[in-house]
Amino acid sequence: MQKIKLTIDDRPVEAAPGQTILEVATRLGIKIPTLCHDPRLKPFGACRVCLVEVEKARTLQTACSLEIQEGMVVRTNTRKVMDTRRFILELILSDHPLDCMTCDKCGTCTLQDLAYEYGIKESRFFRSPQRGIAPDPNTMILRDDSKCILCGRCVRICDEVEQAEALDFINRGFDTVVGPAYGDTLLGTTCEFCGQCVSTCPVGALREKQAEGKGRDWELKKTQTVCAYCGVGCNLFLNVNTRTGKLVKVTSEVGTVPNNGNLCIKGRFGYDFVHHPDRLTQPLIRNAECGVRSAESKVLNSEIRIPKSEFREASWEEAMGLVASKLLEIKKKHGPQSIACIGSARCTNEENYLMMKFARAVVGTNSVDMCART
Repeated sequence: MQKIKLTIDDRPVEAAPGQTILEVATRLGIKIPTLCHDPRLKPFGACRVCLVEVEKARTLQTACSLEIQEGMVVRTNTRKVMDTRRFILELILSDHPLDCMTCDKCGTCTLQDLAYEYGIKESRFFRSPQRGIAPDPNTMILRDDSKCILCGRCVRICDEVEQAEALDFINRGFDTVVGPAYGDTLLGTTCEFCGQCVSTCPVGALREKQAEGKGRDWELKKTQTVCAYCGVGCNLFLNVNTRTGKLVKVTSEVGTVPNNGNLCIKGRFGYDFVHHPDRLTQPLIRNAECGVRSAESKVLNSEIRIPKSEFREASWEEAMGLVASKLLEIKKKHGPQSIACIGSARCTNEENYLMMKFARAVVGTNSVDMCART
């Protein structure tokens, strides 16, 4: 493919056709600020913070949406560009609450970082926001309309990536907000509560309700791991508060494979079991005197609840030894074909392979199945 030659900040560069100024500049290590840009989304040009000066163009151009052309000369840090960016940031901050001290997004807010970088301490046009937290009974996503900068990232990722179309721009002018149609709650829409909108929001307009008030970015230690809810193997980060040792939230980063920062409702919000008081943290062995099923067992909501008195805590060695002895007893009495092994989509391919090898090479049975077979 023929390369396009252009100059950015007096640096000659060659790039493939179809790339934007922002993409080429980023590859060169030249930082161009953005608020509405997300590499997972189509260019939108809403925030105008990425304006650059292009030779022979009458006005400043948005770097995130303008494709490169042969012989183009771009300047990203002229006096005109910097002054215009400061003015745009002032306009964005004109009705944005200045409560960074108590905002959960403090430390990861792109608008806060840009205000610091461009030396904006206050806006000449500031007026107190008239909006606030939108009432919504869902337990996962919090919407704070007062902090929304109308970048459209949540609307676009819900449409382009998730294809749920649960959010859109409502009203016009100063009354514009982002939310479900007709002022409905997210529970009344096609929202899948994947949290994609939360992950792409550059400010504190969309936040995780479960993580509210439980720690800010500098208090959290991120540990990279793989989601265990299905066999896709999405890459995610567990955010643990270093003071309390509690898991606060789950995040993912753009560029990681295979999910590129995208998560489903289970991967992003299904972590409350970690610190649940009913979670088993040690193997349990049924007391022999209790028999197969206690008379005290009660059927509640179609689930059999067995009193904890039927079980006693055991070490992993004792529990595994008991399982092995029972399998040997069954194999000796009824033959290897009386034993079957079922794999799980929550396990890795390697773990399921070991399960299959255990069934065929150790137990001696071909009765192997998989929960995700259908």
